[in-house]
Amino acid sequence: MSTDTATLPVGRYAYDQVDRTFLSQRVAQFREQVGRRVAGDLSEDEFKPLRLMNGLYLQLHAYMLRVAVPYGMMGADQMRELAHIARTYDRDYGHFTTRQNIQFNWIRLEDTPDILERLAGVNMHAIQTSGNCIRNVTCDEFAGAAADELLDPRIHAEILRQWSTLHPEFSFLPRKFKIAISGSPHDRVAARFHDIGLVAHPGPDGRPVFDVFVGGGLGRTPIIGVHLRDNLPEEDLLAYLEAVVRVYNAYGRRDNMYKARIKILVQALGVEQFREKVDAEFAQMNRADYRLEPAIVEGIRARFGIPDLDAPADAARKLEADRKADARFDRWVRTNTHTHRHEGFISAVVSIKPDGGIPGDVTADQMDLIADLADEFSFGEIRVTHMQNVVLGHVRKDRLRDLWRRLEGAGLGTPNIGLVGDIIACPGLDYCALANARSIPIAQKLSARFANPELQENIGTLRINISGCINACGHHHAGHIGILGVDKRGEEFFQLTLGGSAENDVAIGQIIGPALPEDETVDAIARLIDTYLVLRNEGEAFIDTYRRLGAASFKDAVYAPA
Repeated sequence: MSTDTATLPVGRYAYDQVDRTFLSQRVAQFREQVGRRVAGDLSEDEFKPLRLMNGLYLQLHAYMLRVAVPYGMMGADQMRELAHIARTYDRDYGHFTTRQNIQFNWIRLEDTPDILERLAGVNMHAIQTSGNCIRNVTCDEFAGAAADELLDPRIHAEILRQWSTLHPEFSFLPRKFKIAISGSPHDRVAARFHDIGLVAHPGPDGRPVFDVFVGGGLGRTPIIGVHLRDNLPEEDLLAYLEAVVRVYNAYGRRDNMYKARIKILVQALGVEQFREKVDAEFAQMNRADYRLEPAIVEGIRARFGIPDLDAPADAARKLEADRKADARFDRWVRTNTHTHRHEGFISAVVSIKPDGGIPGDVTADQMDLIADLADEFSFGEIRVTHMQNVVLGHVRKDRLRDLWRRLEGAGLGTPNIGLVGDIIACPGLDYCALANARSIPIAQKLSARFANPELQENIGTLRINISGCINACGHHHAGHIGILGVDKRGEEFFQLTLGGSAENDVAIGQIIGPALPEDETVDAIARLIDTYLVLRNEGEAFIDTYRRLGAASFKDAVYAPA
């Protein structure tokens, strides 16, 4: 295949015929399996591991299909196909997840092979988006664009994707396994809350090296990952990760699913003993079989399209003039953009969190619009964030106001990124068979309560995360304010945690008291935020005020009598 970057998809790996043949064969295989299930030749117990490895869940009301978006990168053509699937096979929308994937919640089993065939036609699939295997590798949503980036992690994310897909040893691990990779000193991937978190940076010779964290995770036992080693050479990346996962596969528990994640193994052994086992496995491997030579890495890099970052000399001045001319646009720029490495460009974050809306839900029409805007403003490239939003990574500054106007007209211009309205939430009991409570109504009520953009900016940076059960798909432990749905004698209650963070100041939120009934939860959070506004120092963010003062003042506000 030609490596002329002008013909390659910007920001993502270009499939070749080998990749496409593999996807086609996989679809045909699953079509046959679905046919056997529909005919009754396979029981649900027999079919379950087959469907899970193809991203198909059985939820409360229907099947749910989770589609992989490798390291969060997709193209406009792929987004249009997702829009078609939403219209044709679902109820006209999809849901972006905290693993940078998209899922469809109303799928008929009989339609699944046709959906997968359409996905394969645009080089997409649902392989390993479920099951006890290595899941979608996640990445910084500003990779390759951020001004603070030391190294673009997408190349190595793609290498890890290829290494982990249908890996013969790792298809039936004790439990699911999640990897995140960042190339920035600012952790935007929650690296320390992953089974393996990688932070890439240039080594002394200019080649990438990796700091490795292992054993992080949320769920019923939230744990911050431990530091396993620094400066792992690029050539040993696959061998070392293979050693880590082999140790987990050999020693991880299979008798109790609640104690089967690698985080439990690391805690049980202790980091030193775990490191010794990894080092022993690593030492006995034939590392030449795994060595990432520069030619291999460059061969992968050559399959990524590169944007032509050519902007007028006055692009930055044009943006400043546009901001001075329009206060509403200026507010959106303050909240919904990120500094680009090129002076004439900027990264725009499209909020999928409208006031009173469902976090992460996007309609088919909105998907089509995002695809059109990506083609028009950002080289056809789209990025899904683990915060359930979308990024257009390379927008010329002199054209940013035009983009904003188009987003505004489609209900996608909410200026709330990183603010109280930028709520992360799982689907909860409205869809999920595991949930104890509904996440969506609480998210909608909070979003509507704090919809005023001036109020949101006055409150400042504040992350609210909502999970419908202890599995923590909404990452509630990592929220500055976390909300966990629990069941109390058949009624939905919500437990609050405070002080969590998934960034460089990583912390697990702490429970502040008894769970609250649904009808008291939003008012309690409003009182908590009011307390912060009274107690904060000038310019002090919520998380810093909480850490300075502790939980007592906030607890008093939450449980104040009505």
